[in-house]
Amino acid sequence: MLKHILVPIDGSLMAEAALPVAALLAEKLKARVTLIHVVERDAPDEVHGQPHLKRPQDAEDYLREVAKRSFSKQVEVECHVHTNEVDDVAASIVDHANELSLDLVVMCSHGRGAALHLFLGSIAQKVIARGTTPVLITHPDAEGKPPAFACRHILVPLDDDPEHAESLPVSREIAKACGSTLHLAFVIPDLGTLSGETALASRMLPGTTKRALELTTQDAERYFRELEEGLLREGFQASAHVLRGDPAKVIVEAAQLPEIDLVILGTHGRTGMDAFWSGSVAHRICSQSRVPLLLVPVGKG
Repeated sequence: MLKHILVPIDGSLMAEAALPVAALLAEKLKARVTLIHVVERDAPDEVHGQPHLKRPQDAEDYLREVAKRSFSKQVEVECHVHTNEVDDVAASIVDHANELSLDLVVMCSHGRGAALHLFLGSIAQKVIARGTTPVLITHPDAEGKPPAFACRHILVPLDDDPEHAESLPVSREIAKACGSTLHLAFVIPDLGTLSGETALASRMLPGTTKRALELTTQDAERYFRELEEGLLREGFQASAHVLRGDPAKVIVEAAQLPEIDLVILGTHGRTGMDAFWSGSVAHRICSQSRVPLLLVPVGKG
């Protein structure tokens, strides 16, 4: 159950891009929110063009002002300033997420390319790798401001790893609360988009590999048909699509469709983190799309 949301903000307008998402989800899920600011040791004077909050009282005043203007009166909002200066802001956020028994962390990515990689590596990666708390990553709009957020259509990529289906309960909870349509997507490579050992095998046994991919497609279509029918019986609006091509490319393209408001993706975090942050589907979605991405740690039960 998503009943407690943590929103780390540093005082910058860019970081406030997380607020519209947190506000809507808190209201729809009837969840409480904790806004947190961690005082950094030897912090720079500015962060993303705004004065850096170095004094605890300034940070407290700022969080209370943000709470008043960003959330409806129906949402319970707590403000917390970690006054002990720290060197590792990311680690402090992780500690608070664990200490407060958070259900969801909502944060903004601070850039693209190398800057994005560093940000995700230092904060979101640690939250996911060290715990079981889902992390929702947002982006500022083209002007660097908080964008409006709706949650009408949710994209849920799945594959042949059954643990990735652990993202479905969170997807269902959010879709039910927001009245969203769930779009399930399963992408199967074709001969031209295989990689690694499978690509080598396909060159040696192209006929066998092609047949194996066809059988995988049939199994996926059967599995997705059952998932879709089950969701429809439960009253959800849902669609399920089995697609062919390079999985990362197809999912990234789907995530950039105008109607998609949120992508929910399972990640193994600790076991697959190196590959995850160096170029997998999730990192490519973050790098190439401004759609919010909810990462759900899986396989940690």
